[in-house]
Amino acid sequence: MQDIEQAIRERAYDLWISDGRQDGRAEAHWLAAQREVLASSLENLGSVSATIKSKKRKKTSAKKAA
Repeated sequence: MQDIEQAIRERAYDLWISDGRQDGRAEAHWLAAQREVLASSLENLGSVSATIKSKKRKKTSAKKAA
């Protein structure tokens, strides 16, 4: 969990820099960063899940063939 929070913090900082270092937009930068980081995490989780399912299917197929 700490890694995700740190990733959000760093991305929010990057957004703040790219937005011209404007004050008063911290919440907007944080929420945008949070959306990006969590969406990316979910995509990665989905690809890991698909890989695990694929490996399980291959093992099951190999057992049936034997």
